[in-house]
Amino acid sequence: MDDTTRTSGPDGRGRQSRRGVLRAAVAGAGSAAMVGAGADAAVAGERPRGGAVTFVLVHGAGSNSYGWSALLGELGLRGHRAVAVDLPGHGPGAYFPVSYQAPQDPEALRTEPSPLSKVTLADFAAHVTAVVRRAHRNGPVVLVGQSMGGVTLNAVANAVPELIAHLVYASAFCPTKRATMLELMSTPEAASSAIALIPAVRTAPELGVTRVNWRSGAPDLFRAAKEVLGADLPDEEVRALLNILEPDESAAIAGSDARGLPQSWGRVPRTFLRFTADRAIPPALQDLMIRDADELTPDNRFRVRSLAASHIGPRDPAVFADELERVARLCRG
Repeated sequence: MDDTTRTSGPDGRGRQSRRGVLRAAVAGAGSAAMVGAGADAAVAGERPRGGAVTFVLVHGAGSNSYGWSALLGELGLRGHRAVAVDLPGHGPGAYFPVSYQAPQDPEALRTEPSPLSKVTLADFAAHVTAVVRRAHRNGPVVLVGQSMGGVTLNAVANAVPELIAHLVYASAFCPTKRATMLELMSTPEAASSAIALIPAVRTAPELGVTRVNWRSGAPDLFRAAKEVLGADLPDEEVRALLNILEPDESAAIAGSDARGLPQSWGRVPRTFLRFTADRAIPPALQDLMIRDADELTPDNRFRVRSLAASHIGPRDPAVFADELERVARLCRG
């Protein structure tokens, strides 16, 4: 299924456990950079035509802008402007529980509060919207999201569709007919997801976060992370990935209504990078989201590109950069 031949297309234990494994599997970002941005009061104008594109990259759950470093470097060497956002509670603003540090206290890790419990999808959207406003002053903006970053793309495009030239979902959640990530993960198309393999810390629901102990050193965690996030990676790359992931994610995000609205989000041209070896968001679920979106806005359908990649994206950042350059040419056309 791609832009030349396309069709229109875990079982956790209890509510909190299901959210925990969802958060864990969508933790990896794809591949490019390290810049966040604050608020900006620029007045929204119409979408610029022509000129150099700025790529704004949004990471997935439990990740940060560093996960995009390889792609950012590749885009920079090709002469492109790109910025990767640290969502609220991530990157320099991440929270690492005291009980997560060495030596670890596994029992305290189950109960230690986290400021991420107060972070909402609206916070994510407001932060990225501010970045998009600043970037938009320089020309067209291509907003790229990987994994859980897709729900932020939906929220930002609902708010400021006129500031976005193109949306790119890199094996990312895109709720439309189904309102939330949890609803999408409850569909038959998600049944083959390996998300449930990742052991989440059994925190109480009232803690308001999903938590994964990426530093546990347990063989079952390592095996599960490799299976879910990057089965094609050598062990040393998986270990490096685990060392940049963050333990906490707001439990509210997975259950937040993140539907793309046809009158706003539905006006923005969009591409879905379909990762055929993704074991967290399996191809069948990716296809369901594409089909649902296309049925909602039949006059503005997904442009679909299929890549042989696992959940964290192509190992070679040039493959990802090639796809973004194709999108940039569409924006300049």
